[in-house]
Amino acid sequence: MAVNAGVNGGITQDALDEIALSRAEYDRILDLLDREPNPVELGMFGALWSEHCGYKHSRPLLKFFPSQSPRVLSQQGAENAGAVDIGDGFAVVFKVESHNHPSAVEPHQGAATGVGGIVRDILAMGARPIALLNSLRFGPLSDPQSRQLFNGVVGGISWYGNCIGVPDVAGEIYFDESYAQNPLVNAMCVGLVRKDALATAAAGKAGNVLLLVGAGTGRDGIHGASGLASRTFEEEQELRPTVQVGNPFLEKVLIEACLEALETGDVLAIQDLGAAGLTSATIESAYRAGRGVSLNIAQVHRREAGMTGYEVMLSESQERMILVTPPDKTERVRKIFEKWDVPCQLIGEVISPQAALVSDGPREIVNLPIKDLVSAPRYRLKGRPDREYKQRQTLSADQIPLPPEGPAATLLKLLSSPNVASKESVYRQYDHQVQTNTVVGPGSDAAVLRIKGTGKAIALSIDGNSRYCYLDPYRGGQIAVAEVCRNLSCAGAEPVALTDCLNFGNPERPDVYFQLEWCIRGMARACRHLGLPVVSGNVSLYNESKGQAIYPTPVVGGLGLLEDASQHCQSGFPNEGLVVALLGRDALRPRKTDLAGSEYLQVIQGLVAGRPVLDLSLERRVQELCRQLISAGVAASAHDCSEGGLAVALAESCIQNNVGFTGSTALPRRWDMTMFGEGQSRIVISLSPDHWPKLERLAGRSGVPTLRLGTTGGNHFVWGSQFDLAVGDLADAWRSGLNVV
Repeated sequence: MAVNAGVNGGITQDALDEIALSRAEYDRILDLLDREPNPVELGMFGALWSEHCGYKHSRPLLKFFPSQSPRVLSQQGAENAGAVDIGDGFAVVFKVESHNHPSAVEPHQGAATGVGGIVRDILAMGARPIALLNSLRFGPLSDPQSRQLFNGVVGGISWYGNCIGVPDVAGEIYFDESYAQNPLVNAMCVGLVRKDALATAAAGKAGNVLLLVGAGTGRDGIHGASGLASRTFEEEQELRPTVQVGNPFLEKVLIEACLEALETGDVLAIQDLGAAGLTSATIESAYRAGRGVSLNIAQVHRREAGMTGYEVMLSESQERMILVTPPDKTERVRKIFEKWDVPCQLIGEVISPQAALVSDGPREIVNLPIKDLVSAPRYRLKGRPDREYKQRQTLSADQIPLPPEGPAATLLKLLSSPNVASKESVYRQYDHQVQTNTVVGPGSDAAVLRIKGTGKAIALSIDGNSRYCYLDPYRGGQIAVAEVCRNLSCAGAEPVALTDCLNFGNPERPDVYFQLEWCIRGMARACRHLGLPVVSGNVSLYNESKGQAIYPTPVVGGLGLLEDASQHCQSGFPNEGLVVALLGRDALRPRKTDLAGSEYLQVIQGLVAGRPVLDLSLERRVQELCRQLISAGVAASAHDCSEGGLAVALAESCIQNNVGFTGSTALPRRWDMTMFGEGQSRIVISLSPDHWPKLERLAGRSGVPTLRLGTTGGNHFVWGSQFDLAVGDLADAWRSGLNVV
């Protein structure tokens, strides 16, 4: 980039747009420096002040999240990911991040490098990556472009994750018209580390040296943070050069080399090169230590000739890390990387003045105060809902007539809906058994991984329903937190911490800012009520094109802990002769509010309407009871009611092990509300008849309403005269819904 002069000698608006800085922000830079920045300096400001790096519109809102608990070992935002103490000397490190815009432009590489980037965030905490999860959203699969994006993203995730040997153990996929031009690709990684071996990104004292290790620097990814992830797609333009290119085989050896180097104790700090590349990695590492940094980028190993200082400082080439070592330990660290055949170059040192000094050989190209670079402006705006907001929340019985095809056909149609249908055709492309820790893999409510050397296990889940947030951001945000915790509880795990990825449209629009603020407020309230900290996360804004924003989509990743790995639970009915019960309700009374934002309402009635409801106190009690029943050996299976409601939850529980179900409770006339409504705080469990008295005692003590639904057995799903379907037919509908090609 060159600073294009305007009529009066100032920078042109086109040049500012290229790095996503406003005219007011440029003027602020002039005031801070009392001079004009040169092109490299301005590019660095653009990257670090971008929405992706600077969190200009979201940081004032993120303070609402609780971030501490007795288990939390990290300070939110102070390191690359959140760290949680799980006992026995171990910590789990985890985080979720977005790679939405790159995946929209180049789906295979965009998704692949999203996986690579989040893995390096975990590596930067000194942890070995042990699991991947993903949350994906696309337009309808009937649209050829959406299907192309879908296939490209899934291919990129499987290619990268399988090559680096990290199991992909859980995830979710949704389809909706609002994502047609703006797919969401949120990647989560989980790592394991000895608690006393947690690494930091803070660069330490002056005189320490900086080693750049990993891939050569190229021109890929320039303006990835500022030009691609911090503005909307308003017009067609060639954006492929802003998408990074991944090399998972190099990432695999980079992981091993970094972990070996960390074991020596010679590495004082470690930081990955993600958004804004060398600029962000070195500036943030120095800033965290209260120091400055002096770089000579002539020492940066490159894979392209003739690169400018601007390109080197802002490249987002993948598979690169910064290591900070004492000068006298550099050679020992270098030899480790030489053994792994990973390039390692000394490119600079930590200095006492809090300044960023960059030279290209003998020529100085940057001299900036670090405090100015990291002090992105913060905007606290006034949001307001759009004019249709209240109208969307109105749902009358006249709008939802009973479907003429009847309950059984309705169930089959919902099971084959892409949002409900089995995702096996996707996750079978992922290796979810590598590393041999996976106890429960994809397909259940939560994945379960054993912690070798202990009797413990962790449970992992990722979730979020954007329709609820579109109808009511505050309640939708609460439900996103509640549901991911419910998934963990259904596995028998106690939820201990969360990470989040907040995907929204242009925050400068009042209606989008309203959604952002009230989703965060709702999530924060649910976190406080359930006693959970948010230890890491990411915000992805400007997800819109041509004035059309995505649905507000807060995605929540959850970590749960099982003290005894053998006491986990799965969602499928394990055998015949069991009683099936519903936790959270004591009768099948029709509730119109249960249909708010439901899959039934959209697929069968063609509506997105209503106002979802959540009782957080009941939610907490239901989850606690579920965990208690699992740990006591009472519950043989547990499955939460979510998309598709009770009928779908029961059908999925039948399909898993080909075990039938017969309902024993009379269904009301409005069977659609009771069977396909998505009322919260409900869990379907199965148990031995001998355990029923114990369930009643524990439920009564907990104040949780329960309902006996029926029994398992046979090979049909039967309920009165309304349902009589072979489990095989249910499975065929459920497994054919995605039709991946």
